[in-house]
Amino acid sequence: MDCMMTDRRDEPQTDFIYCCGAITEVLKFGPRHLHSGHKILFLIIPGNPGVVGFYQTFMQTIHCTLGYRHPVWAVSHAGHCVPPDSLDMIEDVSSAAEGDVFGLNGQIEHKLAFLMKHVPRDTSLVLVGHSIGCYIILEMMKRNPELKIIKAIMLFPTIERMAQTPQGKVMTPLLCHMRYLAYLPLFLLSLLPEGLKASLIKLVLGGIYSLDHTVVQPTVGLLSGDCAANAMYMGGQEMRKVLERDNITIKKNLEKLTFYYGATDHWCPVQYYHDIKQDFPHGDLRLCEQGFRHAFVLDAGREVAKMVVEWIIGDLRT
Repeated sequence: MDCMMTDRRDEPQTDFIYCCGAITEVLKFGPRHLHSGHKILFLIIPGNPGVVGFYQTFMQTIHCTLGYRHPVWAVSHAGHCVPPDSLDMIEDVSSAAEGDVFGLNGQIEHKLAFLMKHVPRDTSLVLVGHSIGCYIILEMMKRNPELKIIKAIMLFPTIERMAQTPQGKVMTPLLCHMRYLAYLPLFLLSLLPEGLKASLIKLVLGGIYSLDHTVVQPTVGLLSGDCAANAMYMGGQEMRKVLERDNITIKKNLEKLTFYYGATDHWCPVQYYHDIKQDFPHGDLRLCEQGFRHAFVLDAGREVAKMVVEWIIGDLRT
């Protein structure tokens, strides 16, 4: 099927809600609201920054390739979006502060709360995680074993020893000790006109990637408010808290899990793939052969989505 945004069913819908007291963006392909008649939901748990607009092409391709039969949603991380003018970043300051909703643990509870409030309990789930989203999914499985998860797809999973990775060694000092030094340049960037910000993004990323044009506006949004600061705060916690791989949860859910590791991923070295393969020789563990980058949504969302559909299609028929 040709998925080139020619069908009205390919048009995304965006909702802004408060979840755990924090503003949250939900990008939706398919029905805007679910009822008990919807048997399967594809839910994307993003990486960091958790900006759902980055996943638009990826989600649209899944939705179209599956014949528009299943809704495909993505839920942003708390505070990783630009709220409409009518909404504040935080609705309930005391609740958000108490749960540290912008931190890593808070983001996990945020996703569980979203499912509890917005997805009927009898809905079966296909969870698709990217980067830290994979860690969040494992924690969701651990904290709520009653979730009706058919399959969990782990794309470029950062589920262990993040601070020891090549990228982690570079970013840990910045995210954990010098985060506030980045706030001034971020603030200055936020003052630039939207058009100039878009041109700068195209200039910087266009020279590296065959850039998907749908990611430009979400990147502009990331530079326009508190989103980047919240993403950096969460990133600092990732460096400190994502340590040993959760083998117990993986073992309990092994038949539901598919892992896809990058061959040149500086956030998750190939050695991590070999390590987990040695520990779980019968698991569905795959190593990228197409040269996709960790940030695949910038230039290969369509290609990765087609692979995901190939992996999952048999489970949807059972």
